[in-house]
Amino acid sequence: MSMAGPGCAQAHQLTVRLAANENDLRAAQRLRYRVFIEEMGGTGDLVDHGARLERDRFDAIFDHLLLIDETRDPAASDHVVGAYRLLPDTRVTPAGQFYCDDEFDLTPLRHSGRRLLELGRSCMDRSHRGGIGMLQLWQGLAQYVLDHDIDILFGAASFHGADPKRWAQSLSWLHHHHLAPQELRVRARQTNSFAPLARDLLDRRVALAQMPSLIRAYLRLGGVVGEGAYVDPAFRTTDVCIILDTAAMSAQARAFTLRGTAESGQA
Repeated sequence: MSMAGPGCAQAHQLTVRLAANENDLRAAQRLRYRVFIEEMGGTGDLVDHGARLERDRFDAIFDHLLLIDETRDPAASDHVVGAYRLLPDTRVTPAGQFYCDDEFDLTPLRHSGRRLLELGRSCMDRSHRGGIGMLQLWQGLAQYVLDHDIDILFGAASFHGADPKRWAQSLSWLHHHHLAPQELRVRARQTNSFAPLARDLLDRRVALAQMPSLIRAYLRLGGVVGEGAYVDPAFRTTDVCIILDTAAMSAQARAFTLRGTAESGQA
């Protein structure tokens, strides 16, 4: 799967494809180090500070969807400027679990009888944020979903910081307005300081302004959230579980992703 983007006529030449070798994976791990460790202050058991790599035990079984800047040197492991980790349910058996299993009870999704895809480690190089790169990654993701007949996408989406009260407006807005239906409602495996504010205390403007842009984007595609939040001490984030049911996506959202994929010449 490869995709050339409009950036080819600009300073950056961007393509989207799956990681093809160890150097691709290393470059993705280096990007993740810059974003999750240096910028966000996270850590982890397998983080290599000497080589500046953010990695974990799941990397070997995930597919890694990458945004490549063709003007950068692959030999320096510097060519990956955007990334997503993708784990279809067909690979869960060798892993024993999804990444999200540690944070959320995924029983409702497993019992749904539908094809699942876990998303994770979404990140973008600082120099490419606010441009077309994220759209290209999403178009690559849309093609992957079609190729693998995926019904439900899910994964942890993060608020920066380990204090849920800081994000009470946003978390409460998600709980009251975007809670997953009962049959898909996963639940956080943690008791913490988060308790939803009452509806009459919500300020829509504040809630949406404080919400990470990626979560707002998932909501525009029809995304919903599981119940509760999980504080990840290693990454210093407050996580919610985002769930996207492809059958429930709005016609406009489906047309957007499919049109974007077709117009970008993916194969």
